Amino acid sequence: MSLDDWILALHLLSAFAYVGAIILFWVIIVAVWRLDAPDPTIRLGPVARLGTVAVGIGGAGTLIFGIWLALSVGNYDLWDGWIIAAIVLWAIAGALGQRTGVEYRRGVTRAIELRDAGRAGPDSELLALNRTQRGLVLHALLTVTVLLILVDMIWKPGA
Repeated sequence: MSLDDWILALHLLSAFAYVGAIILFWVIIVAVWRLDAPDPTIRLGPVARLGTVAVGIGGAGTLIFGIWLALSVGNYDLWDGWIIAAIVLWAIAGALGQRTGVEYRRGVTRAIELRDAGRAGPDSELLALNRTQRGLVLHALLTVTVLLILVDMIWKPGA
């Protein structure tokens, strides 16, 4: 295997990590939708941290190895329209993911406040924060953006 083959494999593994993390966050969103008590909400923290690490590794890996491939493989150039589109979509996805995280962390923050205050029972404010419509819409937009990146990467329009 050539170095380019290895870089392509790492690029694809990074993309799998990124998409897998987005799916994991969908699972968390569905799970947290019905939670109105602090402890169950807080227990999802380690799972969310795993997703955050996978997004970081996947996002950085797809960008770094993708740019490396664009510079290394003879048929492609960094300024090809489909590569520029992928980089722009990648940046949009990153911003959407960051905003989504901010929205859902509000529920976790409230859950920690409740636990620290000795309140373990249901809380309507926590339920409302866990059901954030803004977070749901942002994550849906993130998902669509990543799907557009995948379409761009697979069909390479204009290449």
